[in-house]
Amino acid sequence: MSKFVIDPFYKLPVYGIAQEEKECLLNDALNQLNNHHYKYCQNYNNLIDSIGFSLTVDTYVEQPYVMARLFKILELKSVVAKEIFKQLNSSGTSSQVVSKIFLNAQAAKVQSKVLAKILLDLFERKQLGKQRLPMLFIEAPDIIKNRNSFSARGAGIQGLSFLGRNHTYALNNDMTLNHKAIDGFIEQFQYEPVLIFGFTFMIWKYFIEVLKKKNKNYSFEQGLLLHSGGWKKLQAIAVDNQEFKHQVKLALGNVSVHNFYGMVEQTGTISIECEAGYLHPPVFSDILIRDPLTLKVKKTGEEGLIQLFSILPESYPGQSLLTEDMGQVIGRDDCVCGRKGQYFKVVGRLAQAENRGCSDTFSE
Repeated sequence: MSKFVIDPFYKLPVYGIAQEEKECLLNDALNQLNNHHYKYCQNYNNLIDSIGFSLTVDTYVEQPYVMARLFKILELKSVVAKEIFKQLNSSGTSSQVVSKIFLNAQAAKVQSKVLAKILLDLFERKQLGKQRLPMLFIEAPDIIKNRNSFSARGAGIQGLSFLGRNHTYALNNDMTLNHKAIDGFIEQFQYEPVLIFGFTFMIWKYFIEVLKKKNKNYSFEQGLLLHSGGWKKLQAIAVDNQEFKHQVKLALGNVSVHNFYGMVEQTGTISIECEAGYLHPPVFSDILIRDPLTLKVKKTGEEGLIQLFSILPESYPGQSLLTEDMGQVIGRDDCVCGRKGQYFKVVGRLAQAENRGCSDTFSE
């Protein structure tokens, strides 16, 4: 099923399709997925019937959706148990129930392929080429010790690791700095392009702040740092996006810093922050903004709940999710960075919604 839906999209530029055409293409693919999951997932079937959603619709506005929180309550999967290749778990503290996302081998392969296509587009824009780069994780190695069941953090590490080489973990398992590993990585790769990845708050707390206290920094000649999650905790200590980038550059030298937005329920279709500071859904996904009270669609510039679309989920009904994140569409087809389609900002969490950012879940 996913091969049939996704194949035509591989040939398209990641950000080169104007919004009107993109919506037509995605809407047709979403309709196919709606009908697929209605047939193979009984819980999704029950949900559609109880609410009265239509499976085949003409526009995004009419697309049926699943509340992202339902993945914490129900087992939503469109594959039989023997076909499950991997299970992804959303972030959550020890007191929270986590979402469970079930992947068959084909779905896992598609997610990896799409994620690679999205990130290679960024590499080319940064003139880093298509080769696998030396990779530094601001993370501890134990996070991926179970390769059959990943947390959101582990899924992020595993999903990005195939884009790099010479994988090095900057933290020990007790979250202290692994100075020997970092110094060895710097000595070997300081003067060539490198890829650095971590979750936002963890980079700040366990890497940037520790280096500042030790009055220590590094000087990469050309680096790309990707990060996501944990903004709520940073905002609580008055650290915004610009300050985060500034401190990263002081600590690591000539490093281009890009935030991205995504969730384990739609792994693979991340929206990456452009040079102008806006998030861009790739050709495989898109967003809609709904009023948190009426669920009516909001206009450009108005804040509301983010509804996420992705044509990747084939083994579970995650193709249209109503999140608990608040955001706003800034514009379409006219971002100064040159990328086509909608671009947006995430402005926070719905009031009283639980924290779920990947880097908010580490307990000391």
